[in-house]
Amino acid sequence: MTFEDTHTENIPVQLPNGKVIQIEVSQTGREDVSFSAKSFQAVTDSIEGIVEALAVPLQKAKPDKASITFGLEIAVESGQLMAAIVKGAGKANLEITLEWGK
Repeated sequence: MTFEDTHTENIPVQLPNGKVIQIEVSQTGREDVSFSAKSFQAVTDSIEGIVEALAVPLQKAKPDKASITFGLEIAVESGQLMAAIVKGAGKANLEITLEWGK
């Protein structure tokens, strides 16, 4: 998946608690982005999946301290929100720092 030839728009997004916020999203398809509130659940599910996938190897490595920083691009594809870590020419936004004491 690439995000070439995309443009961004602000759309309303409904959070699980019912609040509606505006999010700037990239449109990846040729369809127009509707302005009805989109569910944020797909994004939170993506974050949960990323955290779970990273937790297992961290538990195996057993560092004394770990930090993970990542950014997500929120996009609309087929009328639904989606989250992506990788954008464009394979540039990823994921930083992992592990520390062990002596």
